[in-house]
Amino acid sequence: MQTVSIPRSLFVLAILYGGMVPLGGFLGAKQASLGPLAVEAGIFPFLTLVALSSAIAELHGRDVANRLVRYGFVPLIVAIGWTFLVVRLPTDPGMYEPAKEAFPIIMSQGARMMAAGIIAYGVSVTLNIWLFDKLRNAVGKFAALRGFIAAALSQIVDTVIFIGISFYGVRPIMDLMIGQAVAKVVLSAVLVPVIVVVAVRIGRQLDARPE
Repeated sequence: MQTVSIPRSLFVLAILYGGMVPLGGFLGAKQASLGPLAVEAGIFPFLTLVALSSAIAELHGRDVANRLVRYGFVPLIVAIGWTFLVVRLPTDPGMYEPAKEAFPIIMSQGARMMAAGIIAYGVSVTLNIWLFDKLRNAVGKFAALRGFIAAALSQIVDTVIFIGISFYGVRPIMDLMIGQAVAKVVLSAVLVPVIVVVAVRIGRQLDARPE
C-alpha cells in the first residue's frame, strides 16, 4: 500500500485551521468592545483562519489553500449539527441554574444566521486566497502586506454577505454593516500580518527539519 505524506507545515497549519473554523461561530455569541469598536468576538478565530489560509497559499500554493477551505466545511457543518442536537436534548435538572437559560441563548442561532455563516465563510476565505495570490505581482514577497490587503477586502465582502443574509428585512443593516466592516479592517491590519509572518516562518522551519 502506498503511503501518502504531506509536509509538516501543512499538517500543523491544517489542524490549527480546522479548529478555528467552528470556534468562530461559538465565540461570535459575545459582543466585544475594543475602544470605539464593537465586534463579534468570533472575528478573532476567523481572522486567524483567514491569515492561515494566506500562509498556506504562500507555502504550498493557491490550489492547496483552496482545498483546505473546502475541507473546512466539514468541521463547520458537523459543529452546527451537534449544536443543533445538544440544544434540543432534555436539560439535567441538576445543571447550574443560570446556565440552564444561558446555554440555549448563547448557542442557538437561527437558520438564516447559520446559512449566512456557511456562505460567508466559503466566499470570503476563497476570495482572500485569490487576492493574496494575485497581489504577488503587485507587492512581491511582502506576505504581511498582501495578507492585510486580502483580509481587509475579503472581510468587507464577508460582512456584506453575513449581515445581509442574517438581518435583511429584520432590522436596518447599513449602519451595522459599516461598523462591522470598519472594525474588521482595523483588526485585519493589527492581527493578520503578524499571524501570516509567524505562520510562514514556523512552516518553513518545520519543512526544513530532516525527517
